[in-house]
Amino acid sequence: MARLPASVEVDDLIQAGLMALLGAIDRYDEAQGANFETFATQRIRGAMLDELRDADWASRNVRKAARQIEEAVHALQQRLGRPPSEQEIAGELKLGIEAYYELLNDARGAQLVYYEDFQEQDGDEFLSRFADEAMPAPFDLLAGQRFRSALVRAIGDLPEREKLLMGMYYEQDLNFKEIGAVLGVSESRVCQLHTQAVSRLRGWLRDWIPSAE
Repeated sequence: MARLPASVEVDDLIQAGLMALLGAIDRYDEAQGANFETFATQRIRGAMLDELRDADWASRNVRKAARQIEEAVHALQQRLGRPPSEQEIAGELKLGIEAYYELLNDARGAQLVYYEDFQEQDGDEFLSRFADEAMPAPFDLLAGQRFRSALVRAIGDLPEREKLLMGMYYEQDLNFKEIGAVLGVSESRVCQLHTQAVSRLRGWLRDWIPSAE
């Protein structure tokens, strides 16, 4: 529990685990060969993961749209060696610019980091990897100096308007409407630019996130 965000309710995870344990008792068949501890542990971990996913406010559609943009941005950054323009991102996605703006709207609410970002490429489970107290907790890694330094560099590489937007939103606590007034654009356009900036940051940081301190 200490390795998860403060927003996660421990009682909800305990309840999910207990229900899975009771289900394991009902369904365990010694004749199948697995011992009860192994059988129950798998069900409990699965139930806890399901509980975490159900509690996540970002929908699958949000993540899908955000991932599409992130992958396009990442590919272009690797190829061009600079932040791609909106037209270039739209072209990489084989979309017209208006369709790309719609995709940005679909990705509204995307986060900079999801706990799934810490999943191994071979599909190893998040809880399985970080249940070992000898391993650094993922959220401790994010609070570490290496991540902060990487994030500062990534923000510094944002296009000027997006960098200004992020500063007004996260440092000056302006809302999207107020930022739009400063930039001379609509509130919905500010939202699109914010989503695009987050996608750029994820693109830059995606190769760093799985690494350890």
